[in-house]
Amino acid sequence: MTKQVMIKSDIVDDQTAAFYQFFGMSAVSPSGVADVLNDGSSNEDVEVNVASNGGDVFAASEIYTMLKAYQGNVIVNIQGLAASAASVISMAGDKVNISPTAQIMIHKAWSQPAGNADDLEHEANILNGIDQSIASAYEAKTGMKQSDLLQLMSNETWLTAQDAVDKGFADEIMFVDDKQLQPVNAISHIPPKSAVNKLLNLIRKADRTKPTPLAKPKDVQEKNKINNSQPVLNDKLAILFGKKEGMLNAKN
Repeated sequence: MTKQVMIKSDIVDDQTAAFYQFFGMSAVSPSGVADVLNDGSSNEDVEVNVASNGGDVFAASEIYTMLKAYQGNVIVNIQGLAASAASVISMAGDKVNISPTAQIMIHKAWSQPAGNADDLEHEANILNGIDQSIASAYEAKTGMKQSDLLQLMSNETWLTAQDAVDKGFADEIMFVDDKQLQPVNAISHIPPKSAVNKLLNLIRKADRTKPTPLAKPKDVQEKNKINNSQPVLNDKLAILFGKKEGMLNAKN
């Protein structure tokens, strides 16, 4: 059985959630998520469905932490807009799927301070620290540099489904049909769509994690290309046809 966590409204702390409930308004709070996670076995899968404009940063941090600490498998499905604090919660998934029509929006935290210059400077320091905390969740998921993430947040970046996958905020776009009909008229073997999609996902993940190589003299590059091309080709073909998935990642 799969547990369902719905992130479909404002994300608020538990006290504010009581205010929402009094007036019959929907809200997402840490205690509400905890009730779902604690119900039944702690090894059951959890499906987190997200379509929210965000909310309280620290309430989102609580929910993110609970999901990351959960023993079972956590699947996040971004169905609409995962904005602000909702995008932070989305990063807790062991796997993050995003609808082709959905988006992720990230930006820097904001508040409504009042006071003198010292008060405002102090508030700015607090907000800078909060921004770094938010960026840490994105960093853990994407592997991007925190400085680059903070710049994206400063720009208020809206990520389409493809942008989200390319940058590592999501793992897959939902509803990609691996089992679609693939008519073939050839005497050679045409790889199935499932193998193509698997390889593309592996390439995207490898591109996000591999270091930038140092420049080499042209003759050395050509020699290495000749020596290394056949084993790499064999590995890629093996992965493509599902015979030894993960071997490329296991090599040094």
